[in-house]
Amino acid sequence: MTNASLNLLIQKCKEHPDYERYTELLEQLDSSGPPRIEFVHRAMLQNFRHTKKLGIFSGSFNPLTVAHIKIVEDTVAKYQLDELLLLLAKANVDKPVFGLPLAARLLTLIKYAENRPRISVGVSSHGRYIDKVTALKTLFSPDTTFNFIVGYDTLVRIFDAKYYTDFHAELQALFVSARVIVANRAAADIKAIETFMAQPEICHYAPYVSGILLPDVYAYMSSTEVRDLLEHGETVEHLLPPSLLAMLD
Repeated sequence: MTNASLNLLIQKCKEHPDYERYTELLEQLDSSGPPRIEFVHRAMLQNFRHTKKLGIFSGSFNPLTVAHIKIVEDTVAKYQLDELLLLLAKANVDKPVFGLPLAARLLTLIKYAENRPRISVGVSSHGRYIDKVTALKTLFSPDTTFNFIVGYDTLVRIFDAKYYTDFHAELQALFVSARVIVANRAAADIKAIETFMAQPEICHYAPYVSGILLPDVYAYMSSTEVRDLLEHGETVEHLLPPSLLAMLD
């Protein structure tokens, strides 16, 4: 895969018959209005309303990497999730849009989810997790538990008071319905996660936070690395899932 391949992927996505429809859907999402989540692909489950354990992996997926896939597969297996929702937020906290257009990222997620019976794909109008819970409650039965899958950097943002009007009231509302599953990232291992959650201000939320341990080869992998390699004309085939590589054939 050469430096030109990112542009080729964008071109291929723009040629897809659903690209304009996804672009319009994203434009219609209002990050200043009520929180809203829209499905663009549903898992092949027989009864969606009876999903009991939903995993939500919300990210920028810029682009989707094999580390994302490893997190999905390991978390579904370890926590016995009924359904896993890959969720792309129109407005991510602290992350401007660059690289792949959002509609192109949606297409790469859908291509991965095809023929995987437990994987759904959706878009969110809001970036905060408490807002995502508000939107998810309109889509799933009241007894559904929401399991947010995040990296260590996102865990830190979830507990950053600057994102809340009433820090503890909003966090308590979040954890009434949700738990957080944290994947180790780079040097932030499971011990770092435990140390972070032991802080006096947030330690009482620790029972709602658990970890999943990735092998180092995945823990140190990132979408930023992929983009940097592309800029230098280096190969990235080992970092991208086959579903994404197939889009470049």
